[in-house]
Amino acid sequence: MHIHELNPWRTSIVLTLFVVIIIIGFVTMRKPLLTYQLDMKQSVAETQSDGCCFYPWQLNAVLSKESSGVVLFDIRDNFVFGQGHIPGAENLSAQNLAREESIERLETLKGMGATVVLYGEDQLQANGPVMLFRQVGFDNVKVLVGGYQYYKAHKNDLLATQNDSTLLKGVAQFNYAEMAAPQDGAVVNTSNEKKAVEVVRRKKTAAAAGGC
Repeated sequence: MHIHELNPWRTSIVLTLFVVIIIIGFVTMRKPLLTYQLDMKQSVAETQSDGCCFYPWQLNAVLSKESSGVVLFDIRDNFVFGQGHIPGAENLSAQNLAREESIERLETLKGMGATVVLYGEDQLQANGPVMLFRQVGFDNVKVLVGGYQYYKAHKNDLLATQNDSTLLKGVAQFNYAEMAAPQDGAVVNTSNEKKAVEVVRRKKTAAAAGGC
């Protein structure tokens, strides 16, 4: 004889409570904060496009108030931000980028038609966050090419950076072949000849006296 046959009311109550809990769980379940709209291949293509970039010379119009609708976010930590940042930039450290209030702020700015520019110490620091936001549908988010350090070095004449070829995509900033070349007269052996490896066996040492 089964237990539910002995306690039919108790079984019914337990089953009812179980169903109610399941229903409450579905009703109160929150939607995910971020949903991906682009796959990785599309995201990489996005970040390689010119539409994902905001160039230093474009800051000139923003800083002189000639251009509106651009919001700068400094994703470095508060301490570094306090030591120096682009005038007018808001501090939104990288560790807080995916928080609910940050996403709501970005959604508000997108609804207003604003362009959001993220920058870090260098461009590499902001590339990841920009890719993430564009993956989840924030196509108004761009990366500041060169990052803060480049801006700091050229802030007195931002318009002149239009002629800086190192900022153009596809132009290497370093000659890696030259860097890898032999230095101080060193000679690189390019021969395909393989030398035989001579194995030298270690001499056995005398066994310790005694034993069990």
